[in-house]
Amino acid sequence: MPTALNLIRHALAASLVICTSADAQLFRAYLSGSGSDASACTLPAPCRLLPAALNAVASGGEIWMLDSANYNAGTVNIAKSVSILAVPGVVGSLVATGGPAIEVSTPGLTIALRNLVIAPAVTLPPGTFGVRVNISSGVASTISIEDSVIAGIPLSGVIAAGAVRLKVAGATVRQAGNFAFELLDGAEAAISSTYMLNNGGGVAAGSSMPGKTTTATVSDSVISGFNYGVTAQADASGAAARISVTRSTIERTSRALESHAIGGGSTEVDVGSSLIVDNEYAWYQYGTNGLILSLGNNQLSGNTGSFGTKTPMPPM
Repeated sequence: MPTALNLIRHALAASLVICTSADAQLFRAYLSGSGSDASACTLPAPCRLLPAALNAVASGGEIWMLDSANYNAGTVNIAKSVSILAVPGVVGSLVATGGPAIEVSTPGLTIALRNLVIAPAVTLPPGTFGVRVNISSGVASTISIEDSVIAGIPLSGVIAAGAVRLKVAGATVRQAGNFAFELLDGAEAAISSTYMLNNGGGVAAGSSMPGKTTTATVSDSVISGFNYGVTAQADASGAAARISVTRSTIERTSRALESHAIGGGSTEVDVGSSLIVDNEYAWYQYGTNGLILSLGNNQLSGNTGSFGTKTPMPPM
């Protein structure tokens, strides 16, 4: 018959097991180029690859990359709220191979990516996107990208569709095959202090779904080179897309400002306090429901021409 002392011992042992399980979820997990995924992902015993750290960190926690190295071997699926950052002075690299470097499809998350470099690996099969976020239903997920570089991605640097709030500050996206930022079917983006260089296009906001409005703001940024600067496109009745540009430069593109509405969709591109220079088309307005609105304080020079109508927008 168990004694009272033995019962107390068993209860204590059970409580220790429960505590150990809870403690396995770290507030802050660590990665190192010399780490091991068999380690605990703590500062004295860092892990090696990002998926291991995601398993170890608690929802709402942080993952720190301690030294310059590559931290993934394939697409990293993020399914919890987390901040992922490389400490200042190191290169926290993620490669896009066979797909996106980072994928998010879970609603209701808050994810921050800071001081990262995302690029393809020349010795591995090419990837698709740098970051792909697709939230088809539910509460919107918020994705922040800060002080990061996305380079040489075959398709778009970042693609976001559905219930997504994208916030970008201090980033550089260069030499993406499609767009630096591609937003679809209800996604929202606020892009500031960002360089978009020699991509297929800068920012695209598109909607093909009735009742879905895709929006983007671009401020204090530079878009340079190739096909599109910013383009808002909608091609279904009740679908809408809108982009607002302020204090930014768009230069050496085919179409600096494009508003393209067909099939009953509506689009709007607003621009103020910006430099539009040396483009083939300063603006390209297509369709009755496609608007290009100018505050009137922009500087346009060296552009070959324009297409459609630019509408003056009165100051508030």
